[in-house]
Amino acid sequence: MRSDKIKKGLERMPNRALLYGTGLHRTHLNRPFVGIASGYSDIIPGHTNMRNLERSIERGVENGNGTPFIFGIPGICDGIAMGHPGMKYSLPSRELIADSIETMAGAHNLDGLVLLTNCDKITPGMVMGALRVNIPTIVVTAGPMLSGHVGNKKLSLVRDTFEAVGRFKNKEMDEKERQALEVNACPSCGSCQGLYTANTMACLTEIMGLSLPYCATAPAVLTEKTRIAYESGRVIMDLIRKNILPGDIVNKRSIENAIRLDMALGGSTNTVLHLMAIANQAGVDLNLKDFDKISKDTPHISNLRPGGDFFMEDLHYAGGIPAVLKRLLTKLKNNRTVCGYTITKIAENAEIRNDEIIRPLNKAYHKEGGIAVLYGNLAPEGCVVKQSAVDKDMLSFKGKAKIFNSEESAMKAILRNKIKKGDVVVIRYEGPSGGPGMREMLSPTSAIVGMGLHKDTALITDGRFSGGTRGPCIGHVSPEAASGGLIAYLKNGDTISIDIPKRKIEAQLKAKKIEERKKKMKIAKPKVNTGYLYRYSKVVTSASTGAVFQDIV
Repeated sequence: MRSDKIKKGLERMPNRALLYGTGLHRTHLNRPFVGIASGYSDIIPGHTNMRNLERSIERGVENGNGTPFIFGIPGICDGIAMGHPGMKYSLPSRELIADSIETMAGAHNLDGLVLLTNCDKITPGMVMGALRVNIPTIVVTAGPMLSGHVGNKKLSLVRDTFEAVGRFKNKEMDEKERQALEVNACPSCGSCQGLYTANTMACLTEIMGLSLPYCATAPAVLTEKTRIAYESGRVIMDLIRKNILPGDIVNKRSIENAIRLDMALGGSTNTVLHLMAIANQAGVDLNLKDFDKISKDTPHISNLRPGGDFFMEDLHYAGGIPAVLKRLLTKLKNNRTVCGYTITKIAENAEIRNDEIIRPLNKAYHKEGGIAVLYGNLAPEGCVVKQSAVDKDMLSFKGKAKIFNSEESAMKAILRNKIKKGDVVVIRYEGPSGGPGMREMLSPTSAIVGMGLHKDTALITDGRFSGGTRGPCIGHVSPEAASGGLIAYLKNGDTISIDIPKRKIEAQLKAKKIEERKKKMKIAKPKVNTGYLYRYSKVVTSASTGAVFQDIV
């Protein structure tokens, strides 16, 4: 066992003394040491149920003759961090989480890991860390939140709070209704109810083979989730005995399966960043063109919020991820999983319980997958859009640029009715390095929807969007403004054309004009000059490569 390095031999007498100081029995030292990396936090609704799940995992590990140790991992609630400088820490926290997993597992020579996670950057960060240390690992995602209700109306966080800001500003609701939505939109613990980033990553983790079947969709409040946590604790002991490593499971096949599921479900654009980062850690060659290629060959068959009206609980009761895999069976690449069955076997054994929530391929909501990758002079390295959440009349759009150098300035303009039909809102200097941190901008995109402008305006940015964003919102523009991308040299009134079906995004500027501007206009100075965000800005790569840390030579 790896853990023998800290518990066997005369020279380890002081180490054993400290282990006994934790309350261990002598028999515990003869068992594999299993780390339970818990993202528990009182401030993240997606994580507040983890104390109960920790106990269940512990019982499973003990039942399998292992010795469990719970340790904490930092986490950020993107919804709470949204719309202010706190969001700058969200994406950078992914690398911090990966480092934390590596540090704890490496320092204590753990034999295996159970990753208890749920929200946006925490899940990919933990998976990246597990791949780095490459010891037997299983992931338990804590589950989605139940839908809210006001009367017979079902509520979700994004549509009924973030978008409601714009509707209230537009005088489409009164104060009584606004308060009712605020109080009832999030009625339980769990990750936000639609196919936003947290739930998308849970689904992709399951299809990659790192979670047990139905883990991604089982609601946080169900005892089913508790049983999945217990069973995961038992399964990690099998993985340790058989020495099945995450590097054996996460490979080109499993990542391509994850992309295909993402496209079929219409998941968050953030998954492009996270899957590329996971692939980088697994030593898998992956680029933006892989996403677009798979998207063009994958019908969009499940229409969850924000683009549709179904919720995660609906997907679960329709058969969960195994049922979606059954629809995609002919397109999947077979691969092993932590549960012992291959992906193909899981798909074959699945039951599809609702043909509307999980449609057949020949009756898809859209012929192509949820995400499209666009290229052009504005984004020679690429940019992304959640095309399944764009109105068909807005798939092609031409408008005049309204330039903002921060999310806050754009938000003020939107709420002060400064954005008009035909505008293309450009938010720059929000990229990985220029932000720094590549903030999600759910507040301005939701305000645009709430104010009824999403069918008449577009938004582009070198930052990123929440999985809850809908409408013609194009993010990850690369190169970013801080790196000298063309987005840095745009001016108010420039014509920008967007053609999602043709995968094009262009600023209608001649090369000579662009060169003149580059000579006259200066790149904005860094916004942060101290601390973790400053260090992050100096080593983070482009969004087109997953916004990962550069290798230090």
